[in-house]
Amino acid sequence: MTVGLAQSLALLSGISRFGVSMSAGLLRKLSHATASDFAFLLALPVIAGAAFLKLPDLFAPEYRSLLGPILAGSIVSFFATYASVTFLVKWFKTKTLYPFAFYCLLVGLISIIRFA
Repeated sequence: MTVGLAQSLALLSGISRFGVSMSAGLLRKLSHATASDFAFLLALPVIAGAAFLKLPDLFAPEYRSLLGPILAGSIVSFFATYASVTFLVKWFKTKTLYPFAFYCLLVGLISIIRFA
């Protein structure tokens, strides 16, 4: 319940739904592997719901000429997602989130300096 409620923080701009779910799982004393598996599983209904709502829009007459590029992009996206999820699940079974925290801090600071 805590992990699910923590996802509501992702409604705020710039907050990662996966990151919040993972952090909430770790705060609830789940193992890294269990927390990451749970966070990825929680993404499935969100992704399926978005696809269900937006897929009919792709078949509107004004998008017919884009169906080829959309299909190609979807296929590439599927394989990229599969590769990244596989990598991250293996990573979280043995390692920590510190490299990702450092990356987020660095990119956030650069963004603040650049766009402030």
